[in-house]
Amino acid sequence: MTDAGPTLTTERLILRRWRDADREPFARMNADPQVMRHFLRPLAREESDAFVDRIETRFGERGYGLWAVERRADGAFLGMTGLAHQTFEAPFTPCVEVGWRYAAEAWGHGYATEAARESLRFGFEEAGLAEIVSFTPPANAPSIRVMERIGMHRDPADDFDYPNLPAGHPLRLHVLYRLSRERWRNSG
Repeated sequence: MTDAGPTLTTERLILRRWRDADREPFARMNADPQVMRHFLRPLAREESDAFVDRIETRFGERGYGLWAVERRADGAFLGMTGLAHQTFEAPFTPCVEVGWRYAAEAWGHGYATEAARESLRFGFEEAGLAEIVSFTPPANAPSIRVMERIGMHRDPADDFDYPNLPAGHPLRLHVLYRLSRERWRNSG
């Protein structure tokens, strides 16, 4: 892993490439049933490490990805936020998704919103993306609030069954939020 590539900075956060030291707190976070309650299941350490490897590979391919998020005040690893290219089968794919995942102790401080706003700025201004989406199960009210705070909009007609979850799974239905570069520019 490398520190090379885009590093983004906000008032309180650093969004950076992954370091080996991030793997342990990330694995702990991914094993937490509370953090993973809107996903299929918590991840084993090997699965979490493989996820970091995929994230880093995608940085190399696209020049952006899911950044490790560090608090500027003390260097603490908080979680991840960034841009992920999605190609699963859905009416709106391929697409770029803004996504986040934080350790429970980092919840409620506005970190996801702050980092997601910076990810959108990078996506529209530096990566030249025309649209960025985000999605989650309807029960994930905290993430939906982040999507709304960063200016994304939902059309219920766009809601979809996430194909990576089995039919009948209670989290299969997902809401889709979108933001175009034009709408983003006009909101500032």
